Amino acid sequence: MGSFAKEVILEIPPVRVYKDGTAERLPEFPYVPLSPQDPQTGVSSKDITISKNPLISARIFLPKLTKPNQKLPILVYFHGGFESAFTSHSQRYLNNLVSEAHVIAVTVEYRQAPEHYLPAAYEDGWTALQWVASHANRIHGEPWLVNYGDFEKLNISGDSAGANIAHNIIMRAGVDVLPNGVKISKAVLTHPYFWSSKPVLAEPVDKHDKAIPQLMWDFAYPSAPGGIDNPMVNPIVNGVESLKGLGCSKLLVTVAECDQLLRERGVWYFNSVKESGWKGEVELIEVEGVGHAFQIMNTDTEEAKNFIKRLALFLQN
Repeated sequence: MGSFAKEVILEIPPVRVYKDGTAERLPEFPYVPLSPQDPQTGVSSKDITISKNPLISARIFLPKLTKPNQKLPILVYFHGGFESAFTSHSQRYLNNLVSEAHVIAVTVEYRQAPEHYLPAAYEDGWTALQWVASHANRIHGEPWLVNYGDFEKLNISGDSAGANIAHNIIMRAGVDVLPNGVKISKAVLTHPYFWSSKPVLAEPVDKHDKAIPQLMWDFAYPSAPGGIDNPMVNPIVNGVESLKGLGCSKLLVTVAECDQLLRERGVWYFNSVKESGWKGEVELIEVEGVGHAFQIMNTDTEEAKNFIKRLALFLQN
């Protein structure tokens, strides 16, 4: 029998999805080992296991310490969809952010489709946050968290699909109690991934149900109750007031001017939080002349460096 090419139904680098349900991750950014001390930033990193069943791993980053017994804010970070916590561009981005903001960062390697469909990633995110919070008031555990972590300043962040995960974890934190009574202080949602059955703001009406964000959701969570209007991807499907339950004190939403897919959603989400009656402080930053995930894909540009400084300022104050 002759060979034949399988039909591609969705391609979102680095993932290609075929009609028969299989998928492959195309080589894009190389995986890199941890760095005992990055020569450019002085940031150290190491790999840890949060859970063995299911397997949840992470890479933890520690900035160069300026004084003994220093206590630092903690940032739990979720990378974008179809990516990894262990790639070269993730490493560069976290090294730069950790150095600038002077925080301990834990970047989570959560389970992804098609091997593990949603809600697996949401569960992994919550498990990781619980694990971090469990180190408050401990004398044993992950030494960097025990010795240097300031659990009064536990923050959460994510990019793109990772920002969607971060949002859903913040919502859960408004209902469920974290270990040791730890609370999320600040959250940063960068170029957040949300969608719905109806376009918002200036989104194109034509072929809205065939747009990449819709296809991504159908691929990642094919059994989602409510489909694309599931509250995990459409956070105001049950009314804007549902955002009153956000479980953090301060929220920063960032969008990119040239992000044709998700710029409008980020602004829509920011407006929705403002209208919800939530008691926290919410801020919006738009970076002009750049596209989706510019700060990760092009970490050496002036735009990326300035953006990281703005994130650091938010996390420090």
